[in-house]
Amino acid sequence: MQSDAVADPSRYAYYELGDIRLVRGEGVRVWDSEGREYLDCISGTFNLLLGHGHPAVTAAVRDQLDELVFAGSAFQTDATNRVMELLVQLSPPNLTRVNLRSSGGSTANEGAVKIAQLITGRRDVIVPFRGQVGQTLAMAGYNGLARMREPFPHRFPGAVHVPEPYCHRCFYRQSPRDCGLLCVDRIEDFLTCASSGSVAAMIIEPVSGVGGNVVPPEGYLARLREFCDERGILLIFDEMQTAFGRTGHLFAADCFGVAPHMMTVSKGLTGIGLPLAAILTEERLTGMERSLHGFTFGGHNLSAAAAVATLEIVRQPEFLAGVRATGAVLLERLRELRAGHPCVGDVRGVGLMLGVEFEDADGGRSPALANACNRALLARGVITRVSEHGRGNVIELRPPLVLTEEDAHLVADRFADAVAAL
Repeated sequence: MQSDAVADPSRYAYYELGDIRLVRGEGVRVWDSEGREYLDCISGTFNLLLGHGHPAVTAAVRDQLDELVFAGSAFQTDATNRVMELLVQLSPPNLTRVNLRSSGGSTANEGAVKIAQLITGRRDVIVPFRGQVGQTLAMAGYNGLARMREPFPHRFPGAVHVPEPYCHRCFYRQSPRDCGLLCVDRIEDFLTCASSGSVAAMIIEPVSGVGGNVVPPEGYLARLREFCDERGILLIFDEMQTAFGRTGHLFAADCFGVAPHMMTVSKGLTGIGLPLAAILTEERLTGMERSLHGFTFGGHNLSAAAAVATLEIVRQPEFLAGVRATGAVLLERLRELRAGHPCVGDVRGVGLMLGVEFEDADGGRSPALANACNRALLARGVITRVSEHGRGNVIELRPPLVLTEEDAHLVADRFADAVAAL
């Protein structure tokens, strides 16, 4: 019989864990077991949109806890009905239906692909290079990084990977000033030569998350929508990281002025980290039977209550204006680093979705410098992440949207100190 006393309980974890044990969080701050304070600039895992323990959202969850925690998908509840109503009210006008039967982004994206394949009768899915669309076996096969596909020999077929709109490192070695959006037009070559000839959808993050915080050039997404319409391809926006104010607008679709045929959302939907995901579709895309895509904890009532409270907060114009203002302050401060530090190759972002790219002396990608800076930031009490699951060269910053301008300056000061220490 094993002893109840375990020197290091973390040794039971299947996966690698860091040495820090977090014990408390409030707003943009967390504290570890030694009492040290950190600025959480990745919002948990990009999902604590309103930070740790937002009082209005936690109150809504407590109230729901006393009334009804869970209901099967055959029943209506006030919370789930209101979430669907708000999502339709707030999203682009063409998105009029909500599938609330997923609890996470991977399965929501998989559901959107199912809908596209069912409605169009076609097969393939276009995904940008470095695109991160999920962790289920099917979505792993679609991910735009070979490293995420390689370990699994029996992958779901039908992914067509195309160059992303990464102007800083353009695949076609063009300039956004005069390229004519070649990265859209050349997708046709991939469809002609690398697809099965039967393409159902393209799924894209309007601003890439894990792939390096790549912001598309002006007009890219609008031209992409035209490209898809001309070929009967459904355009799906994966707004797991970009929705609900992250870009300073309710959706990245609003930020760029482009409405997709479908949109998937999760992560920040509940504000404080409870699991919930949704697929938003046009009316014409209804028809997939409920039994073909459903999960026990999809549409969870507690999560729905949190989502209602969150959506009521982030929909306010003054809240979104505050995100844009604070994001502009942090972006400008971080861009100042390029003048004195050649290793900072690019700083980009919208709202409070920012990325700092690190380069070596020859201008090549430098994951080593990015990871060194990430460690230096942690030592200075700032939690960030490195793109491509730690293998990339971009520091990702996604602080809670309640970040103040004062804290934005504090983050920038510590970032400057960390870069100088490199």
